[in-house]
Amino acid sequence: MRIVTATAVALALVGQAAPAATAHQPATDGIWRTDGYGTVLSIRNGTFQEYQTTAVSCLKGDSAQRTGPGTYTTPDGTVLTVRTRGSRDRGSLRVDGSVGDRNLRRIPELPDVCTRPAPKGPLAAFDVFWQSFEENYPFFSAKGVDWHALRDQYRPRVHAKTTRDELHAVFSEMVKPLYDAHVAVEDGDRVFAQVRPGTVLPTQELDTKVKKFIVAHDLKDARNLQDFANGRITYADLPGGQGYLRISGFGGYAGDGAPYAAQLAELDRALDTVLDQERTQRLKGLVIDLRINGGGSDALGIHIAEHLTDTPYRAYSRRARNHPADPTRHTRPQPVYVTPAQGPRYTGPVAVLTGGSTVSAGETFTQALMDRPGRTVRIGQPTQGVFSDVMRRKLPNGMGAWLPNEEFLTRSGRTFDGTGIPPHLTEPVFTEDEFDRKRDSAFDRALNVLREYGGTTS
Repeated sequence: MRIVTATAVALALVGQAAPAATAHQPATDGIWRTDGYGTVLSIRNGTFQEYQTTAVSCLKGDSAQRTGPGTYTTPDGTVLTVRTRGSRDRGSLRVDGSVGDRNLRRIPELPDVCTRPAPKGPLAAFDVFWQSFEENYPFFSAKGVDWHALRDQYRPRVHAKTTRDELHAVFSEMVKPLYDAHVAVEDGDRVFAQVRPGTVLPTQELDTKVKKFIVAHDLKDARNLQDFANGRITYADLPGGQGYLRISGFGGYAGDGAPYAAQLAELDRALDTVLDQERTQRLKGLVIDLRINGGGSDALGIHIAEHLTDTPYRAYSRRARNHPADPTRHTRPQPVYVTPAQGPRYTGPVAVLTGGSTVSAGETFTQALMDRPGRTVRIGQPTQGVFSDVMRRKLPNGMGAWLPNEEFLTRSGRTFDGTGIPPHLTEPVFTEDEFDRKRDSAFDRALNVLREYGGTTS
């Protein structure tokens, strides 16, 4: 669900009247343009169809079928909710597992570029690839990358006989200077992506290695060691009266491909056990370990934060780039709040362990705890520095590109894209020296800090 048309087309379409709905036609049927996200939506006869557009292209994206009033479900089980807002010509789109809504504006018909046959071939793929980043990527200036110079450098290398291998190499070289873990070039099973220099991708192999180390070293004297949510969540009671909660991702809780509702149900089952009435009252502190966390659903992170406070507060605000030529123009920041969950809640001191392998939703969850009432301290290394949902853009030759287009803002308007969220207290995180010496300095520091806090909540 993402589109920015050419400025002239957008201005021509916005504000024109739409035909009235009939008694048999849902109010959301019609053609919609999103604010930001480079997307036009067609909703007709129970079918939701996304069009990914730029000034030079229009390609069909995701599709979904109506499964309830205002709800549509994609083939992979993602639930989309479309509502009118205030009038028939304004609406909103919510994607299950995401936070916040995307604003919609009704337009009378698909843009002209969507009604013409799309050019194919290597040059067309190059132009759509370049234009997708040009219109949606917010961080060229912060990264010190001249995207126009890269077009001038690489486009002459592309011609009608350029092979897919050659084109994949060109695209990969173009985005390499960004060092953005939410940027990728894909061609079937072949994907080019990279993390920030000096950090490590949170792979399953690394997660398995680290978890084995933690259980053997940090949790050797712990009680009630339990795994939940398909092994993504681990909890143990520590000898000093603290608790240890390890979260390796915000998804996969109910198996691959399970809908968000099933993921949320598995998370609730874990939280009902981990944060029950007896434990929330006796805990002297809680270590939340996010050092190997591959991300997932921001909404699941907010759901956990709701079990860690008695006081409502703003987690962050989210905005998207909203102009094809000006990366400084965004949608209005949309606040995301943490509201106390029903049932038992833990409100004592928390030590959050982070590192360069804390990625995406692992970072938005970290950000959601920054203004948590009570004592919350971050220990370890800066997070990866990628917060946005990922736009998956199709190219005319069947290849694809991934890129971010959002920023997550603190209460003061700060973002941590690129640099990551810094710790309050710096400690090494799973270095070879730490493994060799069988040490976990960040974990030990967390326990010492929680002991100093003495279990108070001030």
